Amino acid sequence: MTTLTVDLGERSYPIYIDNALLGQTELLKKHIPGNSALIVSNKTVAPLYLEKTQAMLSGLKHQSVILPDGEKYKNLEVLNQIYDGLLRNRFDRNTTVIALGGGVVGDMAGFAAASYQRGVHLIQIPTTLLSQVDSSVGGKTGVNHALGKNMIGAFYQPGAVIADTDTLDTLPDRELSAGIAEIIKYGLICNRDFFDWLEKNMSVLLARDKKALRYAIETSCQTKADVVAADERESGKRALLNLGHTFGHAIENGLGYGEWLHGEAIGAGMCMAATMSQQMDWMSEEDTARTITLIEQAKLPSKAPSSMTTENFRKLMAVDKKVLDGVLRLVLMKGIGQSLVTDDYTSEALTRAIESSFAV
Repeated sequence: MTTLTVDLGERSYPIYIDNALLGQTELLKKHIPGNSALIVSNKTVAPLYLEKTQAMLSGLKHQSVILPDGEKYKNLEVLNQIYDGLLRNRFDRNTTVIALGGGVVGDMAGFAAASYQRGVHLIQIPTTLLSQVDSSVGGKTGVNHALGKNMIGAFYQPGAVIADTDTLDTLPDRELSAGIAEIIKYGLICNRDFFDWLEKNMSVLLARDKKALRYAIETSCQTKADVVAADERESGKRALLNLGHTFGHAIENGLGYGEWLHGEAIGAGMCMAATMSQQMDWMSEEDTARTITLIEQAKLPSKAPSSMTTENFRKLMAVDKKVLDGVLRLVLMKGIGQSLVTDDYTSEALTRAIESSFAV
């Protein structure tokens, strides 16, 4: 088993990565300080892994809340189902919320844990590639709003992340590709060698080679752990993890949450960021082409949906967490492995990048 650490002083926590972790009762129980737990899952994951997770809680008071599956349900209305489960069962401040599922489950369960009785214990058990390499690590929690993605939430770190790589065996191919989008992101923002490795190994990743997947997960988690330890609340370096996300969130909101998977929107968003970086003479044509090619090889969209308009895109991008004092900051690139957060661009440059990125 690989154990990584998110170093946050007294709030540091481990990330466990291995196969067959769902079944290691003591591994889970040592991170549950009280005698009660609420498992939050969804209708897709629960039939596969809820029973195993419940068995690991033998001897503890535990209940489950099963949410509908999909990004369109990541809202305040559905969030109330978690609060209902906590209150109905009279769970106290020493209970532990266990997020069993992908990014939507992790974000919602995490936000419920952060806000129920002003904070209860949290454990993340991510079951998708995207959640294992990104959303379960770092403490970002929240829900979507009709006017903006992830605009309501809190920073709230878990007590542990337990990533059982066996859960990827049941992951649909489309969701595997969506997770690879976030893996590619780590190479683009700060690790050119990892990007080179991904170019050589994309076919084996898509074929679910366990050794290659394990390496990609560990490298991604270590990168994110390092970034979060340096900048927990996204006041500087952590914002680099949003490469492609401002463009991608506009796609998700513009199409309707759930029409494209998060990773699909981020794939197209990273291509848009690369295109804009090249148009501003910050990134070479070769590096831009390599970026777009790798994203396409991962079976991800490289263009924005043609059903959107430039005006709509600009409007949606203006509702973003990286807007400060009315100015939208973007994560752009100087090259593969070299990214920066900047507001040093013109409105015309952004419009040109959007216009050139629509699917024909």
